[in-house]
Amino acid sequence: MLNSLGLPKDPSQTRVVVAMSGGVDSSVVAALLKREGYDVLGITLQLYDQGEAAHRKGACCAGQDIYDARRVAEAIGIPHYVLDYEARFREAVIDRFTQSYLNGETPIPCVECNRSIKFRDLLETAKDLGADILATGHYVASRRLPDGRRALHRAADPDRDQSYFLYATTAEQLDLLRFPLGELPKDDTRALAREFGLTVADKADSQDICFVTQGRYSDIIERLKPGAAQGGEIVHVDGRVLGRHEGIIHYTVGQRRGLGLSVGEPLYVVRLDAASARVVVGPKEALATRQIRITDINWLGDKPLEAIGEAGMEIAVRVRSTREPRPALLRVTPAGAIVELFSAEDGVSPGQACVIYESDDPRARVLGGGTIARSQAEATPAAA
Repeated sequence: MLNSLGLPKDPSQTRVVVAMSGGVDSSVVAALLKREGYDVLGITLQLYDQGEAAHRKGACCAGQDIYDARRVAEAIGIPHYVLDYEARFREAVIDRFTQSYLNGETPIPCVECNRSIKFRDLLETAKDLGADILATGHYVASRRLPDGRRALHRAADPDRDQSYFLYATTAEQLDLLRFPLGELPKDDTRALAREFGLTVADKADSQDICFVTQGRYSDIIERLKPGAAQGGEIVHVDGRVLGRHEGIIHYTVGQRRGLGLSVGEPLYVVRLDAASARVVVGPKEALATRQIRITDINWLGDKPLEAIGEAGMEIAVRVRSTREPRPALLRVTPAGAIVELFSAEDGVSPGQACVIYESDDPRARVLGGGTIARSQAEATPAAA
């Protein structure tokens, strides 16, 4: 007999570490597992300066959130520990985030935080504490395969699905990870929080870039790398110089507003050239992309990635967290992995994730993904 976490042990003999961010989701996970009789420990990571985030809605893993997690742990009767991961988070997430923007990319710090902090460092800490499982409040589903391995699937609640941010989870990590909210709508989670009498039942959800506590992300970069934002030209895709900018860190691919241009036509940021400090702009059609090269691939499929070959494999991909998966072809060539989109996507940006799904089904399995290294945009002439 397997318990609800898929292990052949009685819940009382199964130690579970719950990553408690101080929000409603992870708090409900801890309360649910405690009610089921598991040996539950709560761990909260302090990831950045508490003072800056103490009174800000949408924060995570700092300030008030740590106190909220502690109160929930006391209320449900589980041990709770706070671990100082500020130095690790700064090096693995914030420093990489900063450098990526300076390179003309649009990074996703949540992916790196999950990959390097929560599912690597915290998982090792959980093992040291004798845990059988690390559980989190992410909205993604983990299902047992016939051979005993675990597969990652999109969550039941399409509006909360976080599979895009978890594609870098390895097969080995999935064996020890559980996501109890993967089959629940968010409204049910809040209802459970009220049923358990948790003070965080109506707390606001955390925002995407949790460590940007005030102002814009570019303010963080300028503070960490003073003078690194080099000004340069704003250039049309046809080669015309249209103006100047104060640093490519203030722009993202697909951006239309805030360009400071008046040329009689709507223009969008098509690409960012860090080497020449150029912001290249053009009409909306210049954003259309059909082919993407991806690097740093994490593969979760049954067939080895190399076995796919140049003939390719039909899949679905998501190139932004806010977009639905679209049909595509994955080819693995001697030069690397290439995704060919069946219909063009706008605003494909280096540094973002290209997440690969088995299909475009709402509950599709996650086959992995990688970082968008370079896109080939349709009808985009080279700037002079």
